[in-house]
Amino acid sequence: MTALSVELVPCLTDNYAYLIGDADSGLCAVVDPSEAEPVRRALAAHGWRLSHILNTHHHHDHTGGNLALKSEFDATVVGPAKDRERIPGIDVGVSENEAWQWGGRAAQILEIPAHTRGHIAFVFGDIAFTGDTLFAMGCGRLFEGTPAMMWESLSKLMRLTDETRIYCGHEYTLNNARFALTLEPGNAALKARMAEVTAARDRGAPTVPSTLLLEKRTNPFLRPHSAEIRRTLGLTTAGDVEVFAEMRRRKDSF
Repeated sequence: MTALSVELVPCLTDNYAYLIGDADSGLCAVVDPSEAEPVRRALAAHGWRLSHILNTHHHHDHTGGNLALKSEFDATVVGPAKDRERIPGIDVGVSENEAWQWGGRAAQILEIPAHTRGHIAFVFGDIAFTGDTLFAMGCGRLFEGTPAMMWESLSKLMRLTDETRIYCGHEYTLNNARFALTLEPGNAALKARMAEVTAARDRGAPTVPSTLLLEKRTNPFLRPHSAEIRRTLGLTTAGDVEVFAEMRRRKDSF
């Protein structure tokens, strides 16, 4: 089976939508189109016709282009079944417990709530679209969930293979890296990544995708077990959820 092609589509000020091309089936999907026009331009550049719109969650900066693109291309809108009333134009609701295929490919759906109550990830082999749950060196705000819920969601993502490429919803990486260094300044992998991210942003290049292994090594929200992070927070004997919660609290005002 031919590998999927993934094209980053910058939208708004710091959002990413993603075009997924499947050469085997001829299908093309867009993940989280916040607006229609950048997606139209990317489709035209590739000569692709949109067949599906995949939404990880209901927020307007991930669904704002749904209705215009659905109308123009007669595309099928796929989103979280548990939140279908808030997904514009939804046709197919998907969940963890039911198989869903796209162009003959098995898509793994992971329910990863806390940023929103119905947030999902789409996983195609070693490619994961994580929306606003897992960012490069960060995680989403807890708008509709608790620290325990988000930690469970992140733990679920961490069970994917280390080689999994993480395509997240925003270009937040530089700010996330700066925050991470306040918690774990002795992390050599984090310092090296900070240099790479700074160089990429200086030349206007994206920092996405990353890999799950890289996130495990440098993303503080996946590292509540870190002795250095625990010392920084004064929580050396706390549970992982408590450590995670304090990191998220600090990031909210960083």
